[in-house]
Amino acid sequence: MPARHAMMPIRHPNKIPSLVFANAAGEITDYPELAMAGRSGSHFSRPNLEDLIPLPEGSDIFVLPGRLPVGIDPETGEPLLVEENPLDPTAGLQAVAAFMSPAYTAIHWAGFEKSTADLAHLPLFAYTAVGWHEGQFWVSAFRSDPDKRQEMNRFQPERLTRRTEQWLRQNEQNRLIQHLGKCCLTYRCPAAINYFLRQFEAPLPTSPVCNAQCLGCISLQPSGCCPSTQDRITFVPTPKEIAEIAVPHLKAVKGGVASFGQGCEGEPLLQVETIEAAILLIRKQTDQGTINLNSNASLPEAVARLAHAGLDSLRVSLNSAQDLYHQRYYRPQGFNLDSVRQSILVMKQHGRFVSLNYFILPGFTDDPAEFAALCELIAEYGPDFLQLRNLNMDPDWYFEALKFKEAGPPMGIRLWLRQLKQRFPRLRFGYFNPPLR
Repeated sequence: MPARHAMMPIRHPNKIPSLVFANAAGEITDYPELAMAGRSGSHFSRPNLEDLIPLPEGSDIFVLPGRLPVGIDPETGEPLLVEENPLDPTAGLQAVAAFMSPAYTAIHWAGFEKSTADLAHLPLFAYTAVGWHEGQFWVSAFRSDPDKRQEMNRFQPERLTRRTEQWLRQNEQNRLIQHLGKCCLTYRCPAAINYFLRQFEAPLPTSPVCNAQCLGCISLQPSGCCPSTQDRITFVPTPKEIAEIAVPHLKAVKGGVASFGQGCEGEPLLQVETIEAAILLIRKQTDQGTINLNSNASLPEAVARLAHAGLDSLRVSLNSAQDLYHQRYYRPQGFNLDSVRQSILVMKQHGRFVSLNYFILPGFTDDPAEFAALCELIAEYGPDFLQLRNLNMDPDWYFEALKFKEAGPPMGIRLWLRQLKQRFPRLRFGYFNPPLR
């Protein structure tokens, strides 16, 4: 197993940061009269000091049109909805949230309420609680993985562009490499960047189609819903095109990973024949590195074929361990949560590694009923790893679309995580697909 990265010392503020908001022009200011609020479902609260860390490098601050900020009265601890700009009532008012760099997981999402019920959905990002103290932003979050594979300060943009353009000229006949070049140069996709820098994890998108209509799909959304964050691949690459990416990468990168199932595609299991042939071709040329599949795990028979061909690990996309909420989020065509469970079982029967790419949304993830369902799934099917990925979706839209009914007050993400670690001491936690060789 490759050595783990060292985790930097954790720094917390000496008092709760103040509320931040923006005017109609998008100019952000802090308001020391109120403390920042964190939100879990419909519950607003003041974060604990241990919940707060400096805004990670590479993160963004967003203004949220049509959303009003919620702060905390420092004397009473009660949440207060701010309905007009307290500094200038004529200047307009918008709530503010942080979109954090990869490898960080939210403890609270931003404290805001919609000003009217019929607002357009927010774009497909995660919205973390943020405040201001001692000259800097602080977020309610924790670092969930020390791996630096998607930190955007690891490269010089000009050098990356030159290297990528040269690579594209040298591989004009490989459509998949050309596709990844667009992902790298246009979208600054961290996975594509890592491929062109020949480090960490290389992406292998294969499928232009899907068997689900996920509410939060980042590559395809209905017109008028909300913008997708990137274009979906329009072709199925050949096994040869796939191997021309994977083989050199796995040979060159110590602890390298090559992954089917990317944000710029549909469901890779629908291309099982192509992927099966690609895995066999890759393994004819090298036994190095980890071949991984990111998937909705909808087709257990296809998973069995790939495991037999040499697939090392499966990352299962999962918003909920409860059938009803899984159905309402994925809107699957021809599969259900039991199909997902069977895919996990197939991989474990083949002695393979399984991760749950478990979407984190405070107030849903740590709902008592959701926690119980997740514990039941882990206990029965034995996944090896839990990836703590923030749900990239307007949280109000998510709760409304799922018709969510809480089973009780949220546990709190810290307690949720602590209890999981106590119940399942062999379960590993992180953010990225771990290398296995």
